[in-house]
Amino acid sequence: MPLQNFLNPNRQPGLPQRFWTRFGTVLLAVSTMAILGAGAGIAQTPTALDPTQEFQVIVDTLWVLFAGVLVFFMNAGFCMLETGFCRSKNAVSLLAKNLIVFALATLAYWLIGFGLMFGNGTPFFGTSGFLLQGTDTSPLVGDAYNGVFESLSWAGIPLKAKFFFQLVFAGTAATIVSGAIAERVKFGSFFVFSFLLVGLCYPVVGHWVWGGGWLSHLGFWDFAGSTVVHSVGGWAGLVGTLLLGARYRRYQGTNSLVMPAHNLSISTLGCLILWLGWFGFNAGSTLAADPAAISHIFLTTNLGAALGAIGATVTSWVYLESPDLSMIINGVLAGLVGVTASCAYVNLGSTAIIGLVAGVIVVFSVITLDQLKIDDPVGAISVHLVCGIWGTLAVGLFSVGPGVYSWYEVGGGPAAGLFFNGGLQQFFAQLIGIMAVGCYTTLFSFIVWLLIKTTMGIRVSRTEEIHGLDLSQHGMEAYGGFFDPQVNKDL
Repeated sequence: MPLQNFLNPNRQPGLPQRFWTRFGTVLLAVSTMAILGAGAGIAQTPTALDPTQEFQVIVDTLWVLFAGVLVFFMNAGFCMLETGFCRSKNAVSLLAKNLIVFALATLAYWLIGFGLMFGNGTPFFGTSGFLLQGTDTSPLVGDAYNGVFESLSWAGIPLKAKFFFQLVFAGTAATIVSGAIAERVKFGSFFVFSFLLVGLCYPVVGHWVWGGGWLSHLGFWDFAGSTVVHSVGGWAGLVGTLLLGARYRRYQGTNSLVMPAHNLSISTLGCLILWLGWFGFNAGSTLAADPAAISHIFLTTNLGAALGAIGATVTSWVYLESPDLSMIINGVLAGLVGVTASCAYVNLGSTAIIGLVAGVIVVFSVITLDQLKIDDPVGAISVHLVCGIWGTLAVGLFSVGPGVYSWYEVGGGPAAGLFFNGGLQQFFAQLIGIMAVGCYTTLFSFIVWLLIKTTMGIRVSRTEEIHGLDLSQHGMEAYGGFFDPQVNKDL
């Protein structure tokens, strides 16, 4: 549809626009009522702390908030990475999705997500603490704590610091979906799905693992989110990709049409930003300024990324006959995702193996998905889902076992892995967790995407896709005057 039709003030809204308008109205009304009622139950704060404890709380809080800011900055990394990997006519669409997704995550996680994830309740989901309401005596810990967020009572920082750090994680899960479904999804459909993913799906998985739920009692461990964050985003993106179908003309018979990235410079910048932010992502998950733990996790995180990059570079060089930059970028991210679950539980040698294997896996995963005609423009499914699964299994293979590190005691981490004389018990616990999260997230995503498809539609029209989502969905261009609008319009 020509741009002027979208800008025509006399154009009448169709069914999808009316649905979207009603959804927005309901969402605004619910949010307003929630905000007006938010002062009804203010969380309680303790005063019984001695000077030494108060100082430790200050140090821990500053560290966690700093780490949270690093994770928040990863949104810029995803923004640059995904935009550069896609075509210039869809740049505004990618930028808009990556910008709005954290705003949606903030609202959804505050309204319901944090309570579902960490509130006291059942082994399957929390039933208290919505809108950050209810009794809470943070930063008191252990038996001294009294409140509705007992699963976080081990962290000696204020409740709002806990919330902020967990919020930036929730936003990451939704951002992953954006890349997998890029260049053909309706902005409004992505808007709705992201809100529901962060409000309902991600928190339930998080409760199972980090909120005292059934998987944690089973012995499943995921230190910083290879499964809880990355695989959830990857499963949701995979379902969306399958229901959307491939981009127009991407596959013709047995042939695959290359749709090249328009700006690998900003994709590389995005990768470096993500690499930086990941130090906060992994090390911040200590929720305490523990020098030994943080230093170890910084090294394992960096080593995983480095070996992932090397693994992907060599693999693409040998298999594809050139050191493909896009593969190197995804190799860095694959190594980071791969080590995220185990970064606090493995030694440096094991980290190198985990990162190297992830770098190799991601190359063959991208190629395999392309052969299966699963169109993932940025490689998000390969990086976050496939390597998230590998990283989670690696916990059951390479964990050194309790007692080796000061922060990793009995009950504070997984049993020793298979390669450290621990047997298969931990490996099978990890496998069960992967399958459970995969089944739940896939089912949730399929139902939600299908509901959106039948009400609003999820894919833009072919005309809109050919002309680009920037003009058809947003009425503007990212590079006005810099590119010929006729270039690549048929791709």
